[in-house]
Amino acid sequence: MLHSHEHAHAHDHDHDHVGDAPLHALLIALGVTSVVFFAELIGGWLTGSMALMADAMHMLSDAAGLIIAVIAVVIGKRAASVNATYGYRRVEVLAAAVNALTVLLISIWIVVQAIRRISTPTEIDTGPMMVIAVIGLVANAISAWVLHSQRENSVNVEGAFLHVLVDMLGSVAVLVAGAVIALTGSQLPDVIASFLIAALVLPRAWSLLRHSLQVLLEQVPPGFDVESVEPALRAIDGVVDIHDLHLWSLDGVSVLATVHVVKHPGQKASRILDSAQKVLRELGIEHSTIQVELPEHRGHENVC
Repeated sequence: MLHSHEHAHAHDHDHDHVGDAPLHALLIALGVTSVVFFAELIGGWLTGSMALMADAMHMLSDAAGLIIAVIAVVIGKRAASVNATYGYRRVEVLAAAVNALTVLLISIWIVVQAIRRISTPTEIDTGPMMVIAVIGLVANAISAWVLHSQRENSVNVEGAFLHVLVDMLGSVAVLVAGAVIALTGSQLPDVIASFLIAALVLPRAWSLLRHSLQVLLEQVPPGFDVESVEPALRAIDGVVDIHDLHLWSLDGVSVLATVHVVKHPGQKASRILDSAQKVLRELGIEHSTIQVELPEHRGHENVC
């Protein structure tokens, strides 16, 4: 019997979760970063150093990145449920957006306060300022050492390692500013160091916020070659047409796809399905939902 409609649905699941990431390394780095953040925040408040306050915000941005990495490890291990059929990967994106917005706003406040310092200089206690900066530098070095040993095992750890390296530059900037202030008595180096640290933090915070919003808006992650997907699917032998191709991401890293593939009546749906999945894997899409159908089924579709 010849059926008027032939469908083949496939869900290709091959999740590359971050469950194998070295959680202990991330937690150690997070603990060290958090301690230094509070030390610099309190120290900047007590000494009057905007550079220390700015570096504290820098540490906060990195702590946020580490928290996101830890969330990715922990939440990524949770299985999907009846109500959460996609799992909980998007919790990481929500946390990233909130943290990025917070750091962005606080960093802008630091810049405004530093500008005000130019016209109304405040006396800075360089002794405690430099001591706290040294503590921050040593702590960042420890975090970098811990993360370096595990950076090959996780993209989360690699990202955290790069953040810590930038943090070390912030600590060095505070140290240099403190030394110049102690030698010259000028408060301007503190303002300059604040601007330099803010220049390191603001682009990263903005980039993270923009990337998080793109994911929440169901957009394809930056860097993925969207234009190559449709031609590759159409080039499969036996494919007449494709429609309803949708690409998006749950976590901003892995790309998901759904697509309807219209096959020639003489072709086997299973072969078309296997070929389509293979093509998508080669393009970096490990999770795909594909519907294979005959040309006459098009009239029953509401094409998106």
